[in-house]
Amino acid sequence: MGTSSRSASTSEPACWLVKDDHVLASAEVASSASDRARGLLGRDGVDGVMVFEKVRSVHTFGMRFEIDVAFCDRDGIVLRLITLRRRRMTRFVLRAARTFEAEAGAFAKWGVKVGDRLELR
Repeated sequence: MGTSSRSASTSEPACWLVKDDHVLASAEVASSASDRARGLLGRDGVDGVMVFEKVRSVHTFGMRFEIDVAFCDRDGIVLRLITLRRRRMTRFVLRAARTFEAEAGAFAKWGVKVGDRLELR
C-alpha cells in the first residue's frame, strides 16, 4: 500500500504561518536546493503552506493541483497574491524575499490579502 504524498518531504520541521498573532496553518520550509527544486511536485496536495526563501517566480508544470501563491517582501508584507492553475508560471516579483505556496483557495479562506504581514513562528 502506498503512502500519502500530501506532505511527504525532507524539508525543515514544520513551523507556523501567522497573521496578526493568529495561526493560519502549519508551514514547511524548503531549506535545501533539492527541496526548493522539488517544491510541491509529485504531491496530491499540501497541508498548510510550503515556504521558499528568495524565490521571485514559481511554476506549476508537473503539478497535480492548482496553488495559491503569496509573494512577500523582507518584512513579510504580501506584495502579490495569485491562484496559479496547472502548467502555468508567474511573472517575476522583484521585491519578493519569501514566497508561500498553498492549495488553491487557502489564502482566501484564511483572509490573507495584499498588504497583510505574514510571519513564521
